[in-house]
This record gives sequence, C-alpha cells and structure tokens, in this order.
Amino acid sequence: MPLWIMSPQPGMRVRVTQQLPHRERPWTNTIEGAVTRCQQTKTGSWFAHVKDDQLWLDRLELRLDSGELVILNLDRYTVIEEVPEPRNTGPDSSRQDSM
Repeated sequence: MPLWIMSPQPGMRVRVTQQLPHRERPWTNTIEGAVTRCQQTKTGSWFAHVKDDQLWLDRLELRLDSGELVILNLDRYTVIEEVPEPRNTGPDSSRQDSM
C-alpha cells in the first residue's frame, strides 16, 4: 500500500501481508508488530532522472513482540492493516481470586 494512502505512525500496531510470485501460486508472508519508523529511503542502486539519481523505496520498520527489529520494503502488493494491542497473556492475567 503506498505511503500516501496509509502512513503508519510510530507506535501503531500493524499486520503486514506481502506476496511474492511463485511458480504455481504466490508465497504469502504475514508479520505483526509495532511501527518504529515509516519512510522513503534511497538504495545503493543508481537510477537516472530521479531524486539524487538513486532508487527510492517505501520502507516500514517494525518491532516484533520478541523485540526483534524488522525492515520491510513495501510494494503495490503489500497490505497494511491496523490491529489492536495484544491482550496481556502473562501468568497473572488469568488468575482469579477465589475469596
């Protein structure tokens, strides 16, 4: 999804689905995390007649629940959905007082 349609803000929790063409069917990958940064950045690739003669890509940086930092290159087949914050599933979240 182009950044001018939906610009995820830092802290927003999103689910990103990307597809890669494969022989018989597309390969689909879904990842979920909190946005740390969303921007256009230039690559090392040279591309004539564009800003700074560089190829610019839409990139989304996510922090996963495990703490891992992931950088995704976005294209027209990328789907970004806002999702609610995960509920606390720690050991104390299911504890009920019986008094």
